[in-house]
Amino acid sequence: QVTWVGSGLRMIGEANDGPAIVLDSTGTYGTRTGLAPMELVLVGLAGCTAMDVASIMAKKRQPLTNLQVKVEAERADQHPKVYTEIHIEYTAYGEGIDEQALARAIELSEEKYCSVQAMLRSTAKITSSYRIEPGQNPTRPGPLPRPE
Repeated sequence: QVTWVGSGLRMIGEANDGPAIVLDSTGTYGTRTGLAPMELVLVGLAGCTAMDVASIMAKKRQPLTNLQVKVEAERADQHPKVYTEIHIEYTAYGEGIDEQALARAIELSEEKYCSVQAMLRSTAKITSSYRIEPGQNPTRPGPLPRPE
């Protein structure tokens, strides 16, 4: 559900089981205290495919220490201003990652597993690229902690 919390167009979105997120707008009434709904679509896409790729790489026993997925997109000029072009850039961090294993993990996510990508493909041309960087992501000191 989404609940308007006053001040401009700030909303709190909540899933049935409790997690919440702040939504806002960059427009006239927005205060930019959260992500805009269309930004959330791209974050959902990045998260969906990142989870697929990380999971597949773990099953392949690849030494992935971190994964960053960036998404850039173009929107239609006319309303409803859907995404028309999307580019996904994967950066895999780790020593000794097999490039073919990474390429296959991405392909499986794009063609079979990522439901967000499957939905967006009906309106947008989606492309991707990847690169492998040795070591850990410099923005994080190490592998992300596992939830308990």
